[in-house]
Amino acid sequence: MRTSHLTNGQTARPQEDGPEVPAADVEQRPGGWFMRRAGAYVALTKPRVIELLLVTTVPTMILAADGLPSFWLIVTTLIGGAGAAGSANAFNMWWDRDIDQVMNRTKKRPLATGEITPRAGLVFASILGLLSLAWFALVINWAAMWLTLGAIVIYVVGYTMILKRRTPQNIVWGGIAGCMPVFIGWASVTGGLSWAALALFGIIFFWTPPHYWPLSIKFKKDYAAANVPMLPVVSDDKRVAAEMVGYTIAMIACSLLLTPLAGMSWVYTVVAAVLGGWFLWSTIAMLRRAQGKAEGKLGAMKVFHGSITYLSLLFVAVAVDVFLPF
Repeated sequence: MRTSHLTNGQTARPQEDGPEVPAADVEQRPGGWFMRRAGAYVALTKPRVIELLLVTTVPTMILAADGLPSFWLIVTTLIGGAGAAGSANAFNMWWDRDIDQVMNRTKKRPLATGEITPRAGLVFASILGLLSLAWFALVINWAAMWLTLGAIVIYVVGYTMILKRRTPQNIVWGGIAGCMPVFIGWASVTGGLSWAALALFGIIFFWTPPHYWPLSIKFKKDYAAANVPMLPVVSDDKRVAAEMVGYTIAMIACSLLLTPLAGMSWVYTVVAAVLGGWFLWSTIAMLRRAQGKAEGKLGAMKVFHGSITYLSLLFVAVAVDVFLPF
């Protein structure tokens, strides 16, 4: 697969007629041919990313239903959400296959190695997306379907095609797509949205930068080599850490705003405050290390893993609070 470079330093789209990587150069997956090929297509969907998105969907549905929704509704919503997220991720890999070849973190992805051809990847992403939209429309409701379509378009067009290679704030606005599962989950239960759903959306929106920027710091050289202007590439660690603190404060505010909007109990409020305070302190500690006011390594990946713990526990608290007798 051949690549060319634009005069402004950005990497151009790979040429479709370029030679495929020889089979010998592709890392063989264990098992037979069918299992290797199936595994490659599964890898296109970024299953680990889908897991985190679905973790927020079920608690949102429980809150929207003020109890446990039907098992069938939960399962069908998760199936549709996984398909839509997988489609968006496959489109992302198809578009970004040129920079994936440059970055060490992504160079073994199926489209980057040639294990799956660009045409096959595009067809797979398209079919998966259409099936997920049809699933929501026929099995759940039209509101969830339109929100799902919006999520795919925002991630594929808004983030991947427009923002990612053009602005250091790419992950901020592109992160809207990652917030959409709470809207989709809420709409699946109620057929619409509410202010409580907007608060949940805000939590994930403001959580995304302090979650993703630490990872971008770790792979800063990769992004620089691929000419992707992530904030840690174009700014120093002090500015990145300072912005992470600001977004974390806004995230905590949204988590506490959920109490009056959704009628949460004092238990959720205390848990949200404690979790928020803990994560805020981790970002402040990172800022102090970046400023040289505290000893030790920057600890970006510690904050990254902490962000996952924070979001998971917060949404567990959302779900549990619904069933408390007070």
